[in-house]
Order: sequence, then structure tokens, then C-alpha cells
Amino acid sequence: MKALRPFLWAAILVGAFLYITNVGHWNVSRLLPPSAANGRYWDSPASAASGFSSDEQNNIDVYKAAREATVNITSVVYHENFFMQVYPSEGTGSGFILNADGEILTNHHVVKGTSQLTVTLADKKVYKAKVLGTDPRDDLALIKIDTGRKLPTMRLGDSDALVVGQKVLAIGNPFGFEGTLTTGIVSSLNRTIQTDANSNALEGMIQTDAAINPGNSGGPLLDSHGNVIGINTAIYGQGNIGIGFAMPINRAKSMLDEFNKSGHISRPVLGIKEVWVTGDLAEMLDLPAKGGLLITQLVRGSPAEEAGLRGPNDVVIVGGAYQLAVGGDLIVAVEGQPVTTRDALQKVMDRKRGGDMLLLTVYRRGRTMDIKIKLGEAPSVL
Repeated sequence: MKALRPFLWAAILVGAFLYITNVGHWNVSRLLPPSAANGRYWDSPASAASGFSSDEQNNIDVYKAAREATVNITSVVYHENFFMQVYPSEGTGSGFILNADGEILTNHHVVKGTSQLTVTLADKKVYKAKVLGTDPRDDLALIKIDTGRKLPTMRLGDSDALVVGQKVLAIGNPFGFEGTLTTGIVSSLNRTIQTDANSNALEGMIQTDAAINPGNSGGPLLDSHGNVIGINTAIYGQGNIGIGFAMPINRAKSMLDEFNKSGHISRPVLGIKEVWVTGDLAEMLDLPAKGGLLITQLVRGSPAEEAGLRGPNDVVIVGGAYQLAVGGDLIVAVEGQPVTTRDALQKVMDRKRGGDMLLLTVYRRGRTMDIKIKLGEAPSVL
């Protein structure tokens, strides 16, 4: 019996082979790699047959619509070195066209101090530009080029309707690479950032993880419908690390409305200096413990003085370290809202223009009163 086992196993294997190759219609070639005889070594990607995803197509559509209205801005600023020699330095930024006549919105720091300003359009044509007005408080600038033809424009959206998590797209010229598109989301809203040691803080900023780098400044931040909802303004650190900031477009709208009405852009003037006092310090000065903004200087002839605000009449030493001018009005509310932070007045002033009315509630000698002030106007500066 043992002698027959090899023959039995051989018969079983032969029978199995015949069944697989004949009855079962098994194709052995399917187990082997494709032959070079068919002329190809790969399969076509699925996307070639199915097209772009809906998100990819949206990116493409928004870019096509916005690219032609995004510009590259080059500024030349002259400096003086240690040897009293004057030399030029060149800076680059971005911007976008607001109307067919060539008005362009960008950042103030893109054009600040410039002696020569040029704009390069998407078709590579270069034009000299002039500054129509600036708003350093919000780092905004309006410039214009004359091309002799109608230009493509962008639509302005509503930045007040933004929500964290929605998709955004940024177009600009990072490091001089024109027409660069990056995408991301709104990472946060109402951020406050300090751009440099000598400037005021920029408030209410949009934070995004869309890649923003040097050269993106002034370019548009778009929603998925292609509407401009922000102006790319600042980055955290020296390059893209996923944290960029854009000025909400609604902040620019008020500047543009003023320019359309008056032909210029103003900054409001109140004419006081103030310091935040609260708690023990406020009580020591016979002021309400809740505190407020104590007026420590009143400019003669200013809107504040003309409206009846009162400045200090005495000086005290606080903590044996520094002098504090006292006796002036204590601002306890601005536009009807209680003063709870040291920047409460500044935040409201940042939304005002020359000629606007400002309502302050002040504490004076044991009682409060409302004072209406017509703000003055400071000259526009580059």
C-alpha cells in the first residue's frame, strides 16, 4: 500500500491541474506582471476619467476669476547709510484691483515711504502708480494706475459673516513668485497683533493657516465664492508656519466709502492723553474703584477741549516711583459702553473718521456726565 502512495498523490495533482486550467478557465497570466509587449507598464490614474474633485474645481474656478485682478507691487525707498550716501532699496508686495479704472487696494506698509511705485499686472505689463490715500491704523492703502483700458476687478465680500473653519484662498506674490495660490481655513477671528515695536496694534484680524509669506502683503484673501473677505497683512515669524493674518475687508470698506465721498482719507483727532486707573489706585485718587481712563493731558484748541473735557490740575507721586497728572476727567464709558480695558477708547477711535461724533461719559467731582465731541482730522501720511 505504501508503494502506491506516490502514484496516488501524483494522480491527484495532475487531476487538480487539469481542472484548474480547463474546467475552471483559470488564467495564469493574471498572476504575472504586465508584459512590455502591450507597450505600457502602468495603469491610467482614476482622476483622468473622473475629473477634478468638487473642492479642486472650486479652487481652479476661484483662481481663474481672481488671478487677472491680482497685481504685484514694487516700491523703491531711498535710505542714507553711515557714510551719508543715499542708496535705494526695493520692496515687493501684492494688491488687487477694485474697479475698472485702476484703483488698487493694498497694505500701507507696502507703499510706506516710497519714492517710486510700480504695478505689474497679470499680463506682465508694468505701470507707474500713485498713492491716493493711506490708513496706517488699519495698515491700508489705496493706489491707482492709468492703463487706458478697463481692468478686471474683484468683488468685496462680508467679513462680519466669517466663521472659524470655513475655507479661504490667498493669492499673491510670495518671494516674487507672481500669481501664487494657497488654500486653508479661517483658524480664528478677532486676533490682535503687534506688527512692530513702533506701530499700533492691529485689532480684529483674521487668522488663517493658508500659506502667507513675504510678498503676500496686500493680496486678497478670498472665500469659496471668490469674494474678497480680507487683505493679507502679516505673518507670525519669518515665513509660513501655518499662522497668517488678514485685515477684514469690512474695515477697508469704511476707508473706501470716505474716499468716494470726500476724495481723501482722514484720521480722527481727539486731543487727549489718558492712563488706565482702577482698584486701589483709583480709590487713592478719590475716583470710583471700577476705574476708567484718567485724562493726563489735554491739548489746547483740540476737539476735546472745545467740547468741555477737563485736563489735570495737579501732580502726585505714585509708589514713590513716577509722577501722575491728576484732577482731570475720568472716562468711564465710550459710546455708551463701560470702560473695562485700557484700550477701550482706542478701539472706538480706530473705527472713527475726522468729523465723526464721539460720545464719552466722564466722572467729575462726584458725578457723571455725557459729553459729545466732534473729532478733528489729522493729515494723511505715507
